[in-house]
Amino acid sequence: MKKLPHALHTIALRLNGIERTGECEPRTLLSDFLRYRLGATGVHVGCEHGVCGACTVSIDGIAQRSCLTLAVTTEGRDVRTVEGLARTGSPLSALQVSFRRHHALQCGFCTPGILMSCTDFLARVPDPSESQVREMLSGHLCRCTGYTNIVTAILEAAAIPETAPAAEATAGSGVTTGPAVAAGPEITMRRSDTPTDV
Repeated sequence: MKKLPHALHTIALRLNGIERTGECEPRTLLSDFLRYRLGATGVHVGCEHGVCGACTVSIDGIAQRSCLTLAVTTEGRDVRTVEGLARTGSPLSALQVSFRRHHALQCGFCTPGILMSCTDFLARVPDPSESQVREMLSGHLCRCTGYTNIVTAILEAAAIPETAPAAEATAGSGVTTGPAVAAGPEITMRRSDTPTDV
């Protein structure tokens, strides 16, 4: 039987403050679109069922699982990934600096999703209790840290005034980061190309 080609849709969105466009099939997940079409590889894919939280991004300021979101639904919307957390001129956000200071990551696979959820959470709950932080983290799986240092880092970041420059905390540390993802290579990937033995 002859396989019919899928129609491609052109999606225009704002990624980390920059207007971007890319083509995708109607069934393409936002996680795949961001990674393989727009080059935002900070979006990690773990369970692909919305359970682990590794793929969390911000859509119009709200943390959402990109593995449960169709890319076509983000047409015209503001999408932020971990690459877009730091303010212009700062290599890291205050939250990222706090994570580094408290060793709140080990392998780092879950960290981008946790940082995106924390950013949304702290915008809504600027002075959280430890129990509120732990409840928010219950939507994320981290197999390395035991969460204690993550909780400490989030509580410290909540105590830092939003206007405090994060760059000061990184001065002399040797930490450098690249710019927010602006343009990436167009990589053609079909769902059948996705590794299944990982």
